[in-house]
Amino acid sequence: MAASALGLGRAFAKAPFASAQAPAYYRFKIGTLEVTAVTDGMLQLPFSLFPTADKAEAQALFAKAHRTADKVPTAVNTYVVNTGSKLILVDTGYGNMAGADAGFLLNNLKAAGFEPDQFDAVVITHMHPDHVGGLLSPEGKPVFTNAALLVNGKDHAFWTDEGITSRAPADGQKFFRIAQAAVRPYEKQLQLYKDGEELSPGIVAAAAPGHTPGHTALTVASGKDSLFIWGDIVHVAALQFARPEWAISFDTDQAQAIETRKALFGRLSADGTLVAGMHLDFPGLGYVTREVQGYSYQRAVWSPKL
Repeated sequence: MAASALGLGRAFAKAPFASAQAPAYYRFKIGTLEVTAVTDGMLQLPFSLFPTADKAEAQALFAKAHRTADKVPTAVNTYVVNTGSKLILVDTGYGNMAGADAGFLLNNLKAAGFEPDQFDAVVITHMHPDHVGGLLSPEGKPVFTNAALLVNGKDHAFWTDEGITSRAPADGQKFFRIAQAAVRPYEKQLQLYKDGEELSPGIVAAAAPGHTPGHTALTVASGKDSLFIWGDIVHVAALQFARPEWAISFDTDQAQAIETRKALFGRLSADGTLVAGMHLDFPGLGYVTREVQGYSYQRAVWSPKL
């Protein structure tokens, strides 16, 4: 019966497996600005990176989100802001350092219609490897040859300080060396920005310290619309919306990161601002909602048109 219903007994050519994921990007508008979310891939984060989290409660939160604590799939997102006169990329993903799960930014940018030499500026939210790794080609050459490289001055000072680098634990020193290597070829293009500075019309740097000393969010505004690109305020949505006091080990100052996250959750849930997060499920767009205890994350509705 099943064979008859599908093909009336006739043989059809089999469709080959695609064996590859489609390029992932998503466009939306903020007033007159056009924003494109572009994925670099995924991270696999173990639960052990949250040392203060209650294991039983975390397991319940993971189960509610249909995830497990063994390896938590975590997105690596970037965002392109087209102002009409300037093309700006926010963060660059992992580049060639990620293995098989990430490092897809350039292919996805090209699929979205962008070439690296088109960009006027690359804004870095902070100098961790999954945000600056894509600045360089596998040969160590600059990828965005025509772009100004905008980095928060506090973050740049921290990650390029040889004294701080030398005092870091051995396993932590590699993060400093990766950051230093990523920005070094951009010396002539480097511009250090300050908290609160307007980086381009409609794009303002907002201090969000704790994850790193100069960790920065961006307010993108046009007309009545706004978007808050918050970098790494959240790494694992299943845990940190319900429990914003659970910090990840990568935070340079965990107490400050928790304070920043709680303050932003309170403000963003009150004013209903659309947020974009580098580690929220792609395309990383949604809203923070206040709950009786903690917060929750509501994904923005996908739209088939701009």
